[in-house]
Amino acid sequence: MNHKLYIVSTPIGNYDDITLRALKTLREVDLIICEEYKPTRRLLAHYEIKKELFSLNEHNESEFASEAISEILSGKSAALISDAGTPLFSDPGTILVNRAIEKGIQIIPIPGASSLLSALVGSGFDLNNFYYYGWLSPKKEIRRSQLQKLKSVNELLIIMETPYRLQALLTDVKKAFGKNQFVVIAFKLTQNGETFFRGSVNSVIESTSKEKIKGEFVLMLDNRKTIKSRNRSTL
Repeated sequence: MNHKLYIVSTPIGNYDDITLRALKTLREVDLIICEEYKPTRRLLAHYEIKKELFSLNEHNESEFASEAISEILSGKSAALISDAGTPLFSDPGTILVNRAIEKGIQIIPIPGASSLLSALVGSGFDLNNFYYYGWLSPKKEIRRSQLQKLKSVNELLIIMETPYRLQALLTDVKKAFGKNQFVVIAFKLTQNGETFFRGSVNSVIESTSKEKIKGEFVLMLDNRKTIKSRNRSTL
């Protein structure tokens, strides 16, 4: 395992979703590069794994990447994980991976749970094509401008957002796309309380505000101008 950097996907909420290969890798590497110590220690304790940990986040990645590369080049093997899901996907790690590639270190992805794919396959949408936008700006005016630009994208749109901005985001979607725009919210994927809210943005605003939901979610919005007709249920 020397001179290798493993990119290990971890569960997005349900600890049973980790793969056998991910467990094997985490048990065999010399060190684990994580995003935050607290959730990583909780995760590893669940699987009874004890390892040397290094924290890499958006504040220290440039500085720490060189230190991590030196550790790997000295003969150690390392696994990069995020707080949940697949590393580098809306998470730090790109600088580390690029420097590892420059030094000839082998990059080995260990696939696993993904909120994006879980949301898509449970949505009911045609998945032959989709447009992943990712995270919108936390600033209202910029976010609304971004949504206006997305109106010209003739695709199934995928948007990520933090739990506490759900109602603000839905309100902005309603303003940009109209109250009858069909949307699906995948809420608390893989966890207790997992729910798919499907319907017009107006009805989803009502459903989610009534239940006062708080938790991770993925928003999917079908903006395709020409799509096959299909039955759509609303919650």
